[in-house]
Amino acid sequence: MNSDLITVIVPVYNTEKYLNRCVRSICAQTYSNIEIILVDDGSPDGAGALCDRLSQEDRRIRVIHKVNGGLSSARNAGLDCACGNFVCFVDSDDYIEKDYVQTLYGLMRQYQSDIVKIDY
Repeated sequence: MNSDLITVIVPVYNTEKYLNRCVRSICAQTYSNIEIILVDDGSPDGAGALCDRLSQEDRRIRVIHKVNGGLSSARNAGLDCACGNFVCFVDSDDYIEKDYVQTLYGLMRQYQSDIVKIDY
């Protein structure tokens, strides 16, 4: 396994209904050297509490709770505490295929690129 740590940042706001599926899809990645940062952006639903519960299930998950500041503010808060060599963003109402991180990492290495972008 490669030693590059990849940080996956998930801004969370009012997505309690989707968050479990999102986080489980990240935890199930074939590239397992990841840290997952859930940024609760002052969500008024139960998403913040769900973030805390999910972090107790997987040591790779860290949670930041902050006052609502919007998507960019939440992403920046995640970046401020990211430890990975590379960063990936996933929206909290989405889920990813199990080889998502591995594929992006492989393409980045193959083409020696600094950024990998995908369409939806």
